[in-house]
Amino acid sequence: MHKRNRNTKKEVDDWDMLQAISFVMSKWRKQQLPLAIFIVLCWNLAVAPIVYAASDGILERPSAWAIGILGFVTVGLVIYLFVVIFQPERF
Repeated sequence: MHKRNRNTKKEVDDWDMLQAISFVMSKWRKQQLPLAIFIVLCWNLAVAPIVYAASDGILERPSAWAIGILGFVTVGLVIYLFVVIFQPERF
């Protein structure tokens, strides 16, 4: 009996996760900026420790986070400028 309850709980959790994903995907077209910021911050979870490790302890953790976010902003700006330069008719 206990095992059956676990399966139903897992099925409910899976269903809730699918509903959450479908909700986010339905709102993606209308609100791209908040989701993009969230994705960049999630990627920064992987980049900041790499930057911190590469600095051999010279940088503090907040500085490593700031450098990671600055890198993402720079890459985004470069991509935007390339699109503006090579497809000016869109703007």
